[in-house]
Amino acid sequence: MNLFRLDASIRTEGSVSRALADTAERAWLAEHPGAVVTRRDLGLQPLPGDAWTALARAVVDPASPAPAEARGLLDRLGAELLGADAFLFAVPLYNWNVPAQVKTWLDLILNHPRLGVHGDWPLKGKPAVLVLSRGGGYGPGTPKEGWDHATPYLRRILADVFGLDLHIAEAELTHAFWNPEMASLRGLAEQSLKAGHEEAAEHGLRIAGLSRV
Repeated sequence: MNLFRLDASIRTEGSVSRALADTAERAWLAEHPGAVVTRRDLGLQPLPGDAWTALARAVVDPASPAPAEARGLLDRLGAELLGADAFLFAVPLYNWNVPAQVKTWLDLILNHPRLGVHGDWPLKGKPAVLVLSRGGGYGPGTPKEGWDHATPYLRRILADVFGLDLHIAEAELTHAFWNPEMASLRGLAEQSLKAGHEEAAEHGLRIAGLSRV
């Protein structure tokens, strides 16, 4: 068994998205001891932005073929997904959207001949967990309701384009743990974090069951 895990936080210590993903990963590994976890850490090792530019240019201008380095990178990224039985994506909300390094990764993957929009849906039906962390509150009735542009975008790509069987765990108000101006919200932040870890553990077990051979 092979679990593909993607992290996007630029933080290592104190990252809520990484902590939630750790919870989901432990739950999955408890059902598949000794299984392989293929890791892609975009927060610590972001991908080169010019790789996508070269690949996209080659599509619209065949006279400008992409360099071998860009094609090789795309092959490696695609192989990581194609070789996985289950998926775990850990994405924080940055500037009300997905981190730039996640957008770069997705843009590259969408150029893959099998995984892109014109591919043959090789990931369709495979189980996946998306863990999300947000520094503020974006739910109904909050001052920034509708400002979270990452969650619907990731749902669209991971579930609708890739066809993954997607389950989401999330925590909000995470900035309340360090921002004095949000001190009054720390109780709600603790509740959200606790619920997020419970969801992550539940979904980790769920996708472990769905990905059994």
